[in-house]
Amino acid sequence: MTSVANPSPIEGISDEEWQIRCDLAALYRLVAEFRMTDLIYTHISARVPGPEHHFLINQYGLLFSEMRASDLVKIDMNGNIVDQPNKEKKIVNPAGFTIHSAVHMARSDLKFVLHTHTAAGMAVSCQKDGLLPITQLALKFYGRIAYHGYEGIALNLDERDRLIADLGPHNAMILRNHGLLVGGPTASQTWNWIYFLERACQAQVAALAGNRELVFPPEEVRQTTQKQANPQGYSQHQELAWEACLRMIDSGAIPYRT
Repeated sequence: MTSVANPSPIEGISDEEWQIRCDLAALYRLVAEFRMTDLIYTHISARVPGPEHHFLINQYGLLFSEMRASDLVKIDMNGNIVDQPNKEKKIVNPAGFTIHSAVHMARSDLKFVLHTHTAAGMAVSCQKDGLLPITQLALKFYGRIAYHGYEGIALNLDERDRLIADLGPHNAMILRNHGLLVGGPTASQTWNWIYFLERACQAQVAALAGNRELVFPPEEVRQTTQKQANPQGYSQHQELAWEACLRMIDSGAIPYRT
């Protein structure tokens, strides 16, 4: 993956962790750039290397458009803040901890986890049939998306077991009556999945608003397209798209790599 960071400027943070912080801060900025935010709510998290199973999440109260690598808060699987870079007092949203800790605890392959409350994502999450296989973008997720029923604001830790059971082996989930959730081994892959899942939801909402009969591709075409859209192993086009998106946010007034 392309490096976006210089050596860590914060004492006690390894260069490897600083790189992850910069990748995660970039995800926050891109979600803001593409208007997928919900004020200070929703979360993106990243697992920190090491046996402690710590992960990084946003400092509660900051807009995604102003997130910096140093603003991210390291917490453990019980929601406890384990360090305070630069000795700044920070807090996190417990609802974000519940969902993200569940995924990080159960799926070590998903190093980044991203959750949104967009209008299109919430609209599709309310529709009984979920994501329909009606567009090329939606077919990327054909047979590869999970669903989790709504249980209220995610403050009950008991929900974690049910969420993970519903997620299963998938990298994307629609949280019913709530929003979208994706995870990936890298920031670039995570960004690719949320961007195209969001676009697929937008297209579905627009198609249903047209009040005309929908055309569904045949099953063979659905399966073929899903395989074409999800090549095995490293995907250079995802990395190229990530690098292009990073150039969009490199000129921000508040540098995200600080």
